Amino acid sequence: MVTIPREEYDRLREAADDLADLRAYDGAKAALAAGEDELVPADYAKRLIAGESPLRVWRELRGLSQVKLGAVSGVNRVQIADIEAGRGKGSVETVRKLADALGVRVDDLV
Repeated sequence: MVTIPREEYDRLREAADDLADLRAYDGAKAALAAGEDELVPADYAKRLIAGESPLRVWRELRGLSQVKLGAVSGVNRVQIADIEAGRGKGSVETVRKLADALGVRVDDLV
């Protein structure tokens, strides 16, 4: 057991928190540099946070129309429209095809 003054304890906790923040920052920068992650512009991130259809947000971020996404993914444009409008969810296979075409993880679309 070691006893130290409260001020010293608080300083050590703050230093440990700072170190954890630096490690998280370094990890994020490494993931960006390796192409494992990407920066999402704030306006698109806000749309996702607000609950807009992730499929629509990612499709528009990639600059694709529903028709073009359908051609690239092999998913019918009507099905894409239904998923974006919340009228359907799509099968796991459909969502996987869309995620692959958009270059995102399946989790990003559900």
